[in-house]
Amino acid sequence: QVQLVESGGGSVQAGGSLRLSCAASGFTYSSYCMGWFRQAPGKEREGVALIDSDGSTSYADSVKGRFTISQDNAKNTLYLQVNSLKPEDTAMYYCAARLWVGYCPGYRAVEYDYWGQGTQVTVSS
Repeated sequence: QVQLVESGGGSVQAGGSLRLSCAASGFTYSSYCMGWFRQAPGKEREGVALIDSDGSTSYADSVKGRFTISQDNAKNTLYLQVNSLKPEDTAMYYCAARLWVGYCPGYRAVEYDYWGQGTQVTVSS
């Protein structure tokens, strides 16, 4: 059973940084896509960064140059380094996984099978 547990969220001022972590358990798959999504109150869940099992990454235009997704396979942990935070980055951040794929299927949340419980990021101006 795959479980994803996020941590690292918090409250920061605009311009600040955080590192979000997603610890994966029951995860022994060689081909997958993992991603970070976020959802602000009253808005749809949106994908912000993806990484596949080969290490290829992609980013939503709104976060390019500010967010960096990475993974530590030895620790089964996914990370999202978020820099130069803006108030509009305020949201619940979720990690997600899609298994048995050799590529990332895009930013539609319905494409992902496993989700964590989320970690809140709040950015004040």
